[in-house]
Amino acid sequence: MNQILEFLNGEMNRPLPYQSLEEGWFHYLALVLVVVGSVISVSRMKQMSDAKLKKTLLIFAGVLILFEIYKQLIFSYQANWSYQWYAFPFQFCSTPMYVALLAGLTKNKKVFEALKIFLATFGLFAGLAVMLYPMTVFVSTIGINIQTMVHHGGMAIIGLGILVNQIKLESKSIFKASLVFSVLVLIALVMNTIHNTWIQIGTFNMFFINPRFENGLPILGLFQPLVPAPIFLLIYIFGFSLCAYIMLFIGILTKHFNQRKEVSFQKA
Repeated sequence: MNQILEFLNGEMNRPLPYQSLEEGWFHYLALVLVVVGSVISVSRMKQMSDAKLKKTLLIFAGVLILFEIYKQLIFSYQANWSYQWYAFPFQFCSTPMYVALLAGLTKNKKVFEALKIFLATFGLFAGLAVMLYPMTVFVSTIGINIQTMVHHGGMAIIGLGILVNQIKLESKSIFKASLVFSVLVLIALVMNTIHNTWIQIGTFNMFFINPRFENGLPILGLFQPLVPAPIFLLIYIFGFSLCAYIMLFIGILTKHFNQRKEVSFQKA
């Protein structure tokens, strides 16, 4: 068992994004694979039935969950089997694996639609943000670096495929995704409260909204010490919803551009 864990705990030089090929090759390779995966996702999801999409999402969720189990195991192993509460898998970027799992299992069409839109907006934004700016996610453990690239790269690939092919590209769709996000924020808030009240071990800051700890997020971190907690939660939800809407808006613009291009081609 120790030999297996040591193998899973193999080390590499910590990747340095946007540096020389020798220092940043791992990140560059991940970006290339995400681009290739995105092309495949967009092409394969054209006219994909709900049943096939659900199977795809279940496979996607299963892969992420397996990698997450590995991550939790290795982090505990590296800390002499002391659980690292900061790594508890319910941060914003963790939620797509749960959302994809639920989307693959639900029989409720309205819930399925809302979960799809969440993956195509919030999930896509989070995946792209980390893939393009992975300054804090890389470590010296090979498997953890692979896990984080598979996780966030997968979010971008699946999200883009759904955005282009599987949802209605209209502005009001963002409200369904924001409702899903608000429920997830509420769950994180309850988790933080439970930890603060009964566990009180380590750093537990799900969604970075635990008032006991600094937020640390760009821009949003500036608001936390200045406003009451309920107001900060509203700002938090609005801020992330705005970023998610940008993903949706890009999809809407692309759709309109393609439609105008087709009309012009037909007239010609």
